[in-house]
Amino acid sequence: MTREQIAAEFQRRFEGRPRFFQAPGRVNLIGEHTDYNEGFVMPFAIDRHTIVAASPRNDLKIHVHAYDLAETAVIDLADGPRLRRGTWLDYAEGSIRSVADRFNFKPSGADMLITSSVPIGAGLSSSAAIEIAVGYATLALNDIRFDQQELAFAGQMAEHEYVGTRSGIMDQFASVFGRRGTAMLLDCRSLERTYVGVTDEQTTIAVIDTKVKHNLASSEYNTRRAECEEAVKILREHHPGIGSLRDVTAEMLSRFANFLPQNVMKRSRHIVSENKRTLAAADAFMQEDFESAGKLMYESHASLRDDYEVSCDELDFLVEVASDLTGVFGSRMTGGGFGGCTVSLLRKDSVDELRDTSVKLYATKFGFEPDFYIFESADGASEILA
Repeated sequence: MTREQIAAEFQRRFEGRPRFFQAPGRVNLIGEHTDYNEGFVMPFAIDRHTIVAASPRNDLKIHVHAYDLAETAVIDLADGPRLRRGTWLDYAEGSIRSVADRFNFKPSGADMLITSSVPIGAGLSSSAAIEIAVGYATLALNDIRFDQQELAFAGQMAEHEYVGTRSGIMDQFASVFGRRGTAMLLDCRSLERTYVGVTDEQTTIAVIDTKVKHNLASSEYNTRRAECEEAVKILREHHPGIGSLRDVTAEMLSRFANFLPQNVMKRSRHIVSENKRTLAAADAFMQEDFESAGKLMYESHASLRDDYEVSCDELDFLVEVASDLTGVFGSRMTGGGFGGCTVSLLRKDSVDELRDTSVKLYATKFGFEPDFYIFESADGASEILA
């Protein structure tokens, strides 16, 4: 929808003149499941956004319309919070109440219309885009000056408390701090951000959506985080300086492997090796060494498939197809796993071959076509001004 179309739809439903706020989704190039282990990630914000049109009310009620779902709800801020309904309202209410808690203010009511071009359920952080856009709108309507980093943490708080997914900080940071033309190497411990160019005039990044989301996704995400925490607890008994898997080296892991349950050992091995790969990939991208960066992407996928066990047949198939094509430097699953998307680094003159071959072979094997995207990297959240 255009800004004018959103404004017209808003004024059809609500009174008042709206302000407009946007937050992008993201693709993670490499560094998967490392963020909640205080490791390194390398996402970029994409040119698909959640847009919130909003105006203040004179009461304590939030009237919110999810345009794409054709659903409307009322959140009464005078009532206690409602958590984990299992619907889009968890993201909306969670974001409003989390920014209020984080920034210590009592929000007034508002009318909000939410619409998004970020594919839902594809592992492209449509949830973070909603959290950040709604949170930004709430802060702005209440004239709260805010630190962007705190906005990102408020979005994560909504994800943890209201949605029930114990995510790391990557998605919200990518949505807030994205920068056009770059990916962001994020140190999830220090929160230091380094912006890295990842393509040149001959290369691009393709995303293929399997259009599946297996039921294991949510429960297994939290299980993986618990397994990583178990590893830290055990390893700390032998090496007290360990604060997270970020502090564990491959040599340490080998030395203490016998103390770890098999699954915990495998999860730890992925995190330790993925941190190393992510830093190496950032260096490769900085040198425009796309062959090396692509090789690290393939290695990342193998680790996610075999050690972290969050891939699935559909993702593995698309990575295998990509690996057989000339001009594709690397490919891997991206996002939480058990469905969602692959991300591939390739030459621009190979885009048509990757699209045509992947769509055809995938449809033959699974009975339906995947979605194919070429995303541009985008700036982070902002108010959309006239």
